[in-house]
Amino acid sequence: MNDFPRKPQAPPVVIDCDSCVVRSAAACGDCVVTVLLGSPPEGITLDDSEVAAIDVLSREGLVPPLRLVTPVSSREPHAS
Repeated sequence: MNDFPRKPQAPPVVIDCDSCVVRSAAACGDCVVTVLLGSPPEGITLDDSEVAAIDVLSREGLVPPLRLVTPVSSREPHAS
């Protein structure tokens, strides 16, 4: 057993193509979800290691990037 602190887990990425604000033939046709899975009607959930794997494959040109853009849930700007 090690005493190293665990890295906090990022929340899963929920991909629901119906809620993507850039949904179009051009954007969807070049999205990793569409290329690998079609457009899954039930959506998919990816954990941080799966998102990282897609990022690596995308950077190397093996798959297109994830093009998901979700709407903002609040209209109030966040202070920086």
